[in-house]
Amino acid sequence: MTGEPSPERQMLAELVQHGRVQMLGCIRQEVLQGIKRQEVFERIRQTLRPFADWPTSALEYELAAEFFNICRSNGIQGSNTDFLICACSVTSGLPVLTKDRDFARYAAYIPVTLVQV
Repeated sequence: MTGEPSPERQMLAELVQHGRVQMLGCIRQEVLQGIKRQEVFERIRQTLRPFADWPTSALEYELAAEFFNICRSNGIQGSNTDFLICACSVTSGLPVLTKDRDFARYAAYIPVTLVQV
């Protein structure tokens, strides 16, 4: 390992610096839950506070369920959070920046766009 940040991390840092990142509430929860030490929890909570919450709508939850069903019928499993991310990405026209390989599998069946780094 060279200790260099990954291309995804570099891109995310640049987007954060320019105020171009929003977060779904479920992602905020996913990041914070399970942190055992309260001081670590508080530090990460404070780090995440500046990120605006994406205002999810009923349409996005319905679309997430539809994406879940489409992928499931094609043998692809994913989490509720993953499909909500996909739905918000599609409705907003914004791509998903992730290193999670599951999203490439979803993209084979649903119209989510992934950032190519």
